[in-house]
Amino acid sequence: MHQWTFVAAAYAVTLLGTAVVSLMSWRAMHRAEAQAETLAGRS
Repeated sequence: MHQWTFVAAAYAVTLLGTAVVSLMSWRAMHRAEAQAETLAGRS
């Protein structure tokens, strides 16, 4: 196999991992903001 296959695979794994972590972080932030608004509305 050619070395560029491994380079392309490494880039693909990196980009996919970055996208997954970004999505998970955004969802966690969205949940935390909703929870903070709920707590702020109680007082």
